[in-house]
Amino acid sequence: MVRSGNNPVGDYCESLVVRALKLRQLERSNKGCDAVDESGKTKYEIKGRRITEDNPSTQLSVIRDLDSCNFHYLVGVLLDEDFKVFYGCCIPHEVVKDFAPQRDYVNGRIIHLSPSLRKDPRVRDITLELTKAQNEWI
Repeated sequence: MVRSGNNPVGDYCESLVVRALKLRQLERSNKGCDAVDESGKTKYEIKGRRITEDNPSTQLSVIRDLDSCNFHYLVGVLLDEDFKVFYGCCIPHEVVKDFAPQRDYVNGRIIHLSPSLRKDPRVRDITLELTKAQNEWI
């Protein structure tokens, strides 16, 4: 489940998404892309966040070099304090551009899994798929 020395939330979310969406996880050195579909043509960047009482932010980690189109879809996953899936979505690259403003101080773009993003008709809610995969896993 955890494959790096980074925050385990990110690694866990990557493993969970790969399992839920039946993707192939790539080696860690792929810039801006964590997994691909069965054909290898559709690329996914996966980001996760654990929501706690002390930190209810839905902000995902910085997205760098968005204009290079290293992924087709950004998958965002929110976990609750007990690491259970709270919400998950699949966001097309062009929608990420609409919702993630450039922030020079971090040299990248910041996106929040906000209510307005969640309601956007171009965003696919994958909470059920993630929850099912998580329940089968544990």
